[in-house]
Amino acid sequence: MIVASSEAWSDGTRTLASLVATDGTAAQTHAMLLARPAASMRDLADAVHALCTVHGSADRRPPTLATDDAALQNWIARVPDIRADERAFMARLAADVGPIPSTPGHAATEAALITQRQVLDRLSASDRAGCALGAAVALTLDWVAVRTVLDNAARRLFGTGPAATPEFARQITALLAQAPLPAGIERAMLFGAEQLLGQHRGLWHLLEARASARERA
Repeated sequence: MIVASSEAWSDGTRTLASLVATDGTAAQTHAMLLARPAASMRDLADAVHALCTVHGSADRRPPTLATDDAALQNWIARVPDIRADERAFMARLAADVGPIPSTPGHAATEAALITQRQVLDRLSASDRAGCALGAAVALTLDWVAVRTVLDNAARRLFGTGPAATPEFARQITALLAQAPLPAGIERAMLFGAEQLLGQHRGLWHLLEARASARERA
């Protein structure tokens, strides 16, 4: 499902970083509950498996952008390796966290997660200049909050885990602030970012509903 674009973008007042801060994972109540030490292990397991379904594909196309900015190109070139590291981390968690917790409506959940994955795959393959990059940047920035959930699961399972570093996110925030792109590219990036964040919001709302369903069952 493609989400509607925000009218607030048209005046250029919203940046990718501010969009992620207000609309991303850190603003989702269920995600922040899962980052707490007392989070339910069943709920953490559900989140790990869902994130693997949505983001675990090695086939998702990395972003590209025709630009003379060498620093930005270097950042883009690192995206595939960063993604591979995160997929490996999620796969390890999924293998050790146990099966997907039994929850009413599992078939509908699986269909919804596959749809989310397909939407993100289409975003990554967009031929609109800047759209795929915007989604990739939003994912990088939002992943800082997503990793607090994954890291909590790792601590519960292993006592420790590979510490997430926000350095990759800080780099792209600084790069975009220092070297503004053409207005058309920025609009496309913001569109891609909003689509990515819309899928993440839907994911956390779905996981919250599943947690509530398990409590009632």
